[in-house]
Amino acid sequence: MNFLRGVMGGPSAGPQPSGAETIQKLCDRVASSTLLDDRRDAVRALKSLSKKYRLEVGIQAMEHLIHVLQTDRSDSEIIGYALDTLYNVISNDLEEEEQEENLPKQVDDLGSQFTEIFIKQQENVTLLLTLVEEFDFHVRWPGVKLLTSLLKQQGPQVQQIILVSPMGVSRLMDLLADSREVIRNDGVLLLQQLTKSNAAIQKIVAFENAFERLLDVITEEGNSDGGIVVEDCLLLLQNLLKNNNSNQNFFKEGSYIQRMKPWFEVGDDNCGWSAQKVTNLHLMLQLVRVLVSPTNPPGATSSCQKAMFHCGLLQQLCTILMATGVPADILTETINTVSEVIRGCQMNQDYFASVNAPSNPPRPAIVVLLMSMVNERQPFVLRCAVLYCFQCFLYKNQKGQGEIVSTLLPSTIDATGNSVSAGQLLCGGLFSTDSLSNWCAAVALAHALQENATLKEQLLRVQLATSIGNPPVSLLQQCTNILSQGSKVQTRVGLLMLLCTWLSNCSIAVTHFLHNPANIPFLTGQIAENLGEEEQLVQGLCALLLGISIYYNDNSLENYRKEKLKQLIEKRIGRENFIEKLGFISKHELYSRAAQKPQPSFSSPDHMMFDHEFTKLVKELEGVISKAIYKSSEEDKKEEEVKKTLEQHDNIVTHYKKVIREQDQELEELKQRINTLTSQNEQLQGTVTQQVSQIQQHKDQYNLLKVQLGKDTQHHNSHSDTFQMNGIQMEEVSKLKEELEEWKNKHELLQGQLREKDSVIEKLKTSQLEIGATEQSSQNSKSGGLELSNELQKELEMLRSQIQLQSAEISKLQIENQRLQIMNTTADPVLGDSGTTAANNSELEGQLEQEIKELKSEVKALSEEKESLKQHLDSSSSTVAILQDEKSKLQQEVAESKKEQDDLLVLLADQDQKLSALKIKLKDLGVPVEDEDDIESGDQGDEDEDADEEEQD
Repeated sequence: MNFLRGVMGGPSAGPQPSGAETIQKLCDRVASSTLLDDRRDAVRALKSLSKKYRLEVGIQAMEHLIHVLQTDRSDSEIIGYALDTLYNVISNDLEEEEQEENLPKQVDDLGSQFTEIFIKQQENVTLLLTLVEEFDFHVRWPGVKLLTSLLKQQGPQVQQIILVSPMGVSRLMDLLADSREVIRNDGVLLLQQLTKSNAAIQKIVAFENAFERLLDVITEEGNSDGGIVVEDCLLLLQNLLKNNNSNQNFFKEGSYIQRMKPWFEVGDDNCGWSAQKVTNLHLMLQLVRVLVSPTNPPGATSSCQKAMFHCGLLQQLCTILMATGVPADILTETINTVSEVIRGCQMNQDYFASVNAPSNPPRPAIVVLLMSMVNERQPFVLRCAVLYCFQCFLYKNQKGQGEIVSTLLPSTIDATGNSVSAGQLLCGGLFSTDSLSNWCAAVALAHALQENATLKEQLLRVQLATSIGNPPVSLLQQCTNILSQGSKVQTRVGLLMLLCTWLSNCSIAVTHFLHNPANIPFLTGQIAENLGEEEQLVQGLCALLLGISIYYNDNSLENYRKEKLKQLIEKRIGRENFIEKLGFISKHELYSRAAQKPQPSFSSPDHMMFDHEFTKLVKELEGVISKAIYKSSEEDKKEEEVKKTLEQHDNIVTHYKKVIREQDQELEELKQRINTLTSQNEQLQGTVTQQVSQIQQHKDQYNLLKVQLGKDTQHHNSHSDTFQMNGIQMEEVSKLKEELEEWKNKHELLQGQLREKDSVIEKLKTSQLEIGATEQSSQNSKSGGLELSNELQKELEMLRSQIQLQSAEISKLQIENQRLQIMNTTADPVLGDSGTTAANNSELEGQLEQEIKELKSEVKALSEEKESLKQHLDSSSSTVAILQDEKSKLQQEVAESKKEQDDLLVLLADQDQKLSALKIKLKDLGVPVEDEDDIESGDQGDEDEDADEEEQD
């Protein structure tokens, strides 16, 4: 202890040893002492000297300290001192008062060097992981801090050692579940360093339930109102999700996006936000952007966007967007976040178009944002954010593009002027005196025309009133007028980008542009001049616009055909010079920056020159324009033919796509019908199965009752058995009654049919007698009909006899039924009499069974007779049909004979008329002619005389 007292600054007689000597003595003490207390005191002393004499302790004591960690694990106190000493040596987080201005670089080197020495033996890191598992606070906490410091100094190497260590990452994940907040919070910092730029470790940490635990910590700490712990958790979440598609998908599938909604629930009173709350909310917005970043795979981004809409997160962000009192940097980041949540997602874009600002009268959020964009008093970063939001709203959104352009068309402009439309704001910004507003409005309008040839043609109809008394000019003409006036470079670049986007892939717009005779000379003049470096960008864009006018020219204007424009370039500019000027665009530094990502991010307004989507257009057109300049007229013709062929092919493909789409819809409808019918079939099958089971149950009950009826009734429950037996007999009797009623009904029905047959036969007989009386030629037919009627009469007699037999049998069954009823009535007092013997019961049962059998046999006989009656009826029906046919034949013959008689009477009448006419003529000629009456009387006299002679003889 005297030694330690000297080391710690106590009074001593001799000269004071130097720091290096003291450290050396302490190291010897650690290495050579056999008592644990002495080693512990020496390590404690090293810890106290490690901050001031960091280099000396690191060089001399590191090996001894590692040995202590390996051998003295049973004593938590000495382990804690050793870990703290190593942390002080390796860490660069020194106290401010101990740092000097010229020291930081040297400090960084020391920490990195000592870390490299420590991890040279991988067993040291594995040992440290084992110590971190200890629950003792004095071991676990310094172990966590030391491991964090190692990761800061040599991150990739330590990550690799932990990754190959068995359960290395899983051990560290347990720190998040520690109930001691200090260890849990430092565990979050450790995992931050562990997950930096290592996708494999990020996946392991995510699948160790890190998302659940971190979101729980954020909720416990109060979400955005929490302290620095929330900030650390959000930074760790960013490490796990950024550029890691697997973890992003796991986060979405785990429904963790829904748990982000409460983060953005801000109250009405938004004044007085703390700096920590601003930082937390900023990180939360960035985390949302990580999930929907344009650099992510399109499918993953789209699914996250839809999830954010369905859980209400997008609606919550729009609420912050339209709220008052929100800090400017939070508002800017919220606009950027909403932009990427709606980018390319039609559902989210439609919702954003419906959002209104809380103003009087309410205005669409898009209009309010555009007012900020074209207002030069707004912050530059806010105006860039609004432009990005407008671009994302129009990205792959033809519906939104059409709505924006429609506000510029004459038919939809509000004549009252009460409301400001998006189109009016864009036109106002396009022609304002602020060059930044010109550029933003031009780029925004270009996005409204992106890949939409229909809107490019419609925008040609827009007319602008430039000044009072002057006729209106088209928007295209006004853009070229401003371009030729020599405004600022930023304004001209914006207008040229708008014109290039407008004219590309739109021959009608190119024709309108060429129709102005001043445009081509202006472009050639700009390209041909040798201007300064600032104007080179404008020259390149002018060359691009002229190239577009050639490439998309349909040769409808004779003076500006493709061939003539190429000759003009050759004479005024030169092909090589033209291609060189065209290449100025892609070689520009600002072009390269804009091509990296969709979000416009510029350090200053002067650097705001290129738009991301326009860089894609330049990349697409630069090569084809260069080729088009060198092509001959024959090659142009061939190319036009190829284009026409491709257009026809595209039309055919579009047609077939439409047909396939319709067939897919029909298939879907048929599948739905099949599913519906399948479900109905399953329901019906279930019902049938249920009914079959019920029927089986009834059969089983019926068989059970039969078995019970056949049991021996000579036991003490004979009373109840007899009651059941009689119940069954009553059922049998009731069934027989029903069958008798059915047979009676059938009997009456048969009798009615027989009566009808009798009446038909009688009618046939009378008709045959009448026919026989009037015509003798039908005697043969009549005799055949009488024979048939005699046969029918015999059959009827047989049927009547059978019916009489059936009636007798029915009466017999009725008598037996009455007898059974009497027996049932006599059985009731037997049931009540307790002295009835089993012999009487069995005898009664036998009689009933025998009678039931007889009734069944009679029913069977009746059914057979019914069949025979049916056969007789069928035969009689066929006989009646035959008679009816013969009757119709006889009637036809009678009609024919009547017709012949009528014809004979007519002939006789004609002959009488002719005879009378001839007699008249003979009388006129003087020939004596006897009248018919005289002749008849003479004939009668002759007949009388003959009769008298016969009598005399």
